[in-house]
Amino acid sequence: MITFVAVAGLLYAALAAALYLGQRALLYFPDPSTPDPARYGLSGDIAVAGYRTEDGLDLAAWYRPAARQGYATVVYFHGNAGHFGDRAPVARYLWDQGYGVLLAGYRGYGGNPGSPSETGLFADGRAALAWLAGQGVPADCTVLYGESLGSGVAVRLASEARVAAVVLESPFTSIADVAAAHYPIFPVSLLVRDRFDSLARIDAIGAPLLVMHGERDRTVPVRFGRRLFAAAADPKEAWWQPEGGHVDLHAHGAGRIVLDFLQRRTAGCPAPQAPETQ
Repeated sequence: MITFVAVAGLLYAALAAALYLGQRALLYFPDPSTPDPARYGLSGDIAVAGYRTEDGLDLAAWYRPAARQGYATVVYFHGNAGHFGDRAPVARYLWDQGYGVLLAGYRGYGGNPGSPSETGLFADGRAALAWLAGQGVPADCTVLYGESLGSGVAVRLASEARVAAVVLESPFTSIADVAAAHYPIFPVSLLVRDRFDSLARIDAIGAPLLVMHGERDRTVPVRFGRRLFAAAADPKEAWWQPEGGHVDLHAHGAGRIVLDFLQRRTAGCPAPQAPETQ
């Protein structure tokens, strides 16, 4: 019996150590290939934007300014897998309605240098916003859209700076909470390094907020989205999709929900200007 307990204890410790050492490989799933606009049917529709982070990385992103007077620009922070090019359908939907979109690039994703981390992604997001401001897009015409992991980036940036509105798709309270739900036998609250603690910052957002979450989400259970929404300050609104999972909300009509939100919450932006590109 003593031998069994000892072996079980060693095995548990080894698994906990592996979880700690390999946690970024479990959190980030970047596609490092450089996305081609033509692959997504976007040739001629977008510009490849380039900006430098505070720690000296040169990142690429895709940008198209607003096509209509009075329409805001959406900065899209994508989830933990793939790259920004995979989010082209969502961007195309917003472009077709007249909104500007900056599909923000992360380090280690989409041909960009570096390796992803919480601190790094926050720096990437700040660089994206600084670049957009340099294109003449004011803060009150800038919307932050965070999808899954990107919701952590959007919440952090919106808590630091004034923006027109914030959209969170399949958000979480913190990575530690989600990890604890998936690995309940381990003390993940002590192990997680990249915490993305949105719950601690959500009430600092002063802009109108839209939270969207699928009630069948098995990656980030909807209870985390509901808890985050409850902690947010007004004005806020939510859309809970009964049939929605983690990555299929737009198949259930999320685009119409976002469009209605933007039309009601953002207006009166100046005419767009031609972007600076790489």
